[in-house]
Amino acid sequence: MPHRSPRGQRAGARQGRRWSQHVTGTSDAMDLEHGVFAQPSAQAIARSLKRSAEHSRRRKSDPFRSAMSMLNFYINRAGRRLPAARRRRLEAAKRALRELFHRPQPQRASR
Repeated sequence: MPHRSPRGQRAGARQGRRWSQHVTGTSDAMDLEHGVFAQPSAQAIARSLKRSAEHSRRRKSDPFRSAMSMLNFYINRAGRRLPAARRRRLEAAKRALRELFHRPQPQRASR
């Protein structure tokens, strides 16, 4: 029987709540600047991710893919809790990141 805290939670439950923070900090994805996703503009977020991706020794693939993966990971983990204005800023950061790396913007599907 697992040990229970005074509030009735399992002892390890609190630890498991921040697994994505642990993954971000310890995986071989790349080293990020503190507060990168809280930057005031999409361009600032993109520049920070580009700088981190180019200087990190912990990434496995090319800098563009590492930066875009980390941005997508953050957006996906936030899910529905992410406010609309912040989601728009992060989506704009994706476009800015593609521009910084001279990558074409994806084509939108016609309806």
